[in-house]
Amino acid sequence: MKLYLQKIVLLVTVLALPLLANAQRKKHYRWEAGVDLGAANFLGDLGGANQIGTHFVKDLEISLTRPAVGAHIRYRSNRYIGYRANIAYGKVYGNDALTEERFRHNRNLNFKSNIIEFSAVLEFYFSKERAGHIYNIKKLKGWRNIDIQSYGFLGIGGFYFNPKAMYQGKYVELRPLRTEGEGLKPGTKMYSNYSVCIPMGLGFKYGLSKQWSVGLEYGLRLTFTDYIDDCSTVYYDKAAIAAAQSDHLTSLMAAYLADPQLGQIPPVDNIYVTGVGQQRGDATHTDSYMFMQITVNYKIGVKKTHSKF
Repeated sequence: MKLYLQKIVLLVTVLALPLLANAQRKKHYRWEAGVDLGAANFLGDLGGANQIGTHFVKDLEISLTRPAVGAHIRYRSNRYIGYRANIAYGKVYGNDALTEERFRHNRNLNFKSNIIEFSAVLEFYFSKERAGHIYNIKKLKGWRNIDIQSYGFLGIGGFYFNPKAMYQGKYVELRPLRTEGEGLKPGTKMYSNYSVCIPMGLGFKYGLSKQWSVGLEYGLRLTFTDYIDDCSTVYYDKAAIAAAQSDHLTSLMAAYLADPQLGQIPPVDNIYVTGVGQQRGDATHTDSYMFMQITVNYKIGVKKTHSKF
């Protein structure tokens, strides 16, 4: 395991330590386990709205939303603080063909990637659980097992990605093709398939019973890579990219996927918008992705009497 990946695992473990350190505490502390089901989407260089690219939610291509699943375990240290460890899986896509912005549409890049994420987050609850009666007795004042809570969260995680593009009817891995000359240009190296993310977002939970609850959560992942979509900097010499490949067919594929432009924008002073050194991506912003999920939670070890929180 490489050093940077070891650092990711260490950071996640440190943030999750309260989960482990308090595992033997008494009954008035609460554990929950749950599953997550929802959707994933991507904010990066490819595709997006019919405008010059931005890194805000308004640049989302909703049609490329794809399913996402996950699981989590939560430890509530008190009414207002929780710790959660997560594992999540989703798919993200980007496609310049879906935008009418002329430069991105002409660029004609596309990608898809699986995302496998491990993370640990700190939750901040805006309201405490509203305790109620165990039984729904007529004319008895109070709520019956009502648990309505909202929260925000912030944490750290590590994730795996592997961008692929459509070529002649099938998806091929982009990283080995070095489509921007990664490792070929002096001072550059191939990007990693592993990176760090900062999960943040908001959630809502509604108690169905003393053990079960459902919720809705939106989480944005800020990342430390700009290559989830294999697009970040400038165009590189296609001949050099092709020459770096192991065989003729792979050379043709690499040269095409480095610059599959449609030729819809004429050159100015013999300079093409996809020429060597021209802008291909936006290296000033890293990529991000997001999950919108329904959560199902089960409280572990709940006693018959209503707990404090």
